[in-house]
Amino acid sequence: MLDLGFVSAILADCSFEEVIDFASAEHFKCVEMMCWPKGKAERRYAGITHIDVDHVETNHIQDYLQQKNVYISALGYYPNPLDADEEKAAMYINHIKKVIRASARLKINKVNTFIGRDPKKSLRENFDGFKKVWPLSNWQVMKE
Repeated sequence: MLDLGFVSAILADCSFEEVIDFASAEHFKCVEMMCWPKGKAERRYAGITHIDVDHVETNHIQDYLQQKNVYISALGYYPNPLDADEEKAAMYINHIKKVIRASARLKINKVNTFIGRDPKKSLRENFDGFKKVWPLSNWQVMKE
């Protein structure tokens, strides 16, 4: 049987605890928790932080989830790591790595994101960029 959940971005103005309280009260089993860097959103549903991966309170999060009988299905962060602006792309990639590490610390081991694209480039050129940003060797072992 599948568990029904939702993406925490729909509750943008709520705290982590309020998101989990809502999920529990409405009988959802899981939530994909948004983990954007703290700051101003660039677009709707971006910039939402329900788990700050720079300051993960592992024990509190796990205890609260257990009390409410809800689990985190994945951590989510959806930037554009193939952005034409290399400084932005590097910042996005760095934060994706932080989200991956947080997912491991929380024993979730799942992260959802975008692979990205540069709209000024062709599909072939974007695939070439993808191979540079997403080789397995860059992501296989994420140690602190």
